[in-house]
Amino acid sequence: MWKGCLVVFAITSALFVCGPALYWRFKQGLDLEIGEDVNSSSCSPCLCDCPPPLSLLNISPGLVNLSVTDCGKNDPDLNKEMEKQFVDLLTEELKLQEAVAEEHTHHINITYAEARRVASQYQKEAEKCNAATETCEGARERAEALLTKERKVTSAWERRARQLGWQGE
Repeated sequence: MWKGCLVVFAITSALFVCGPALYWRFKQGLDLEIGEDVNSSSCSPCLCDCPPPLSLLNISPGLVNLSVTDCGKNDPDLNKEMEKQFVDLLTEELKLQEAVAEEHTHHINITYAEARRVASQYQKEAEKCNAATETCEGARERAEALLTKERKVTSAWERRARQLGWQGE
């Protein structure tokens, strides 16, 4: 599907770009076969009173003295850079990449240490919560045992009271 669309797009683009030139060439070929003179026209020749073209020297005399080889000739930093050998440039690039990698590693190490510290802190908090939960669970179990014992005692006293004639509420 995509390949077909791509082919149609390529052909359409080629015809759009080359179409007008091919049309005019084809038209000129037909005109020559028919016998019409391509250069002949019904217009009379143009008469122009145009001034002669200005030279670069007339437009800006200072531009003639400049050349590409003079570009940056007086810049000592640029001269120093241009004199470096390709190997020196590669060495410098590798040193820069190494410095960036070291900085990245340092940042990762700091982030990792911070993550470990926070994880340790959360672990301590979780242990505190677990200890508190165990304490509460133990207290609940003891309270439940005491309540069960107290109900048994209450039930025994109520039975004795009923045996001695107490009617209850």
